[in-house]
Amino acid sequence: MTDAWLLIAPVMLPLCGAVAALLFRRFTTGTAVGNIVVTGTLLALSVLLFMRASETRSLATIVFGNWPVGVGISFRAALPGAALVVLTGLIAFAAAIYSLIDVGGRRRRAGYDALTLALIGAVNGAFLTHDLFNLYVWFELALIAALGLLTIDRRPAQIDGAIRYAAFAMLAATFILLGVGIIYGVTGTLDIGAASSALAHRPPTFATAVAAALLLGGFALKAGLFPFHLWLPASYHTGPTTAVAVFAGLLTKMGFYALLIVMAGLFGIGTGGIGAAQLMPLLGWIAAGTMIVCVAGALAQTDMRRIFSYHIVAQVGYMMAGLALATPEGIAAAVFYMIHSIIVQANLFLGAGLIRRASGSWDLTRTGGMARANPLFTGLLAVPLLSLAGIPPLSGFWAKFIVIRESFDADMVWLGVAAIIAGFMTIVSVSTFWSDACWKEARGHSVRRVPVAGLLAMALLSTATLLIGLMPQWLWLVARRSAQALSTLSGGPS
Repeated sequence: MTDAWLLIAPVMLPLCGAVAALLFRRFTTGTAVGNIVVTGTLLALSVLLFMRASETRSLATIVFGNWPVGVGISFRAALPGAALVVLTGLIAFAAAIYSLIDVGGRRRRAGYDALTLALIGAVNGAFLTHDLFNLYVWFELALIAALGLLTIDRRPAQIDGAIRYAAFAMLAATFILLGVGIIYGVTGTLDIGAASSALAHRPPTFATAVAAALLLGGFALKAGLFPFHLWLPASYHTGPTTAVAVFAGLLTKMGFYALLIVMAGLFGIGTGGIGAAQLMPLLGWIAAGTMIVCVAGALAQTDMRRIFSYHIVAQVGYMMAGLALATPEGIAAAVFYMIHSIIVQANLFLGAGLIRRASGSWDLTRTGGMARANPLFTGLLAVPLLSLAGIPPLSGFWAKFIVIRESFDADMVWLGVAAIIAGFMTIVSVSTFWSDACWKEARGHSVRRVPVAGLLAMALLSTATLLIGLMPQWLWLVARRSAQALSTLSGGPS
């Protein structure tokens, strides 16, 4: 396979699969199997793309339609995007396996498989695009697919959640489009590398400040950062478990990835670029507020989906803390945390769905007995829970440790202290969850056995978490190369 085909395969394969799933959606068994085949193939091709991009540090930019660079649709596989495409394939494959027990024939006939694959294609498009406007377009495609998945059962709660989601998403899209328009007006290009090069030689101006504010606001909304976080726990808990697990793993990280591209790549915040000194304090306060407020929100919940929805946003706060340091090491810490969090957050939602299936309730106060009835599941669930809490030697420990260490090294001790406080609060939240769901005896209901497909899906993600925890050096190397790639962003191979 040539580099050009390998580069577009993570986008075109799921989109073509989505078309096929839509055409044959009445053959529910076939679409279920097809989802597994497409996502499994996607995972394999994504690994090949990552290896190829790692060898050359990036694949050459490919522009479609014979348009000049800066105007045409361009793709480029470089870190961290190439690594995130692998994780997208991993989450999609695990979700496809899990969907065998969670998604019935009615949902598949309503287009579940087509919508999921379209969402995966859009996420990969955002991770691989080298064009600001098309970054916006991929976000909008992901939004359409996500809204379809949220409302697939047509329940009033789903419609209500989707309206909240859509309202904030459209506001974010307006900010992003205006910001992109200003950047185009200032630099004369939509190509991320070319725009970055143009801005690197300019002093801060009112126009660039407005563009930075608009893009920060838009992508902060997409990532669910404080104080724009309330829409997420009000929306995510209404969708099918499998779809929400994909949302948890990918959508907020897609928003944060765009923030990385814009702040670290476009404005050069990690290398003292345009406006770095002005942005650092603001990003730091957003990070601290996100970490502490959202973990506090999780402590106040009893619905498992709401608990983990708040934790989704709180974990983005740790990534934001790395970005706020405005150093290459801080950017690397943010990338490391993002990769760890994608796997853990998706796995936690899969686990919550299996607890609900076994106990019959989403409410922690009505669960219990999982350790006795499902010991294998309990062991698999312990991995993402302990990783979320930052218990060594799991991936969450290294992710938190690196962010806190870099905060102290960058003389932003207060931000590191905020991360430590949020970490202790997370331990309390995880301990409560574990005690209520697993250790306490089930009262008033019997605990059913967890299906094998659910265990397989969780085992896949738990294994990845364990590997990162036991061998963090390779991921730290990827994270540092990602920070370097962002700092040297240009139109050609870096």
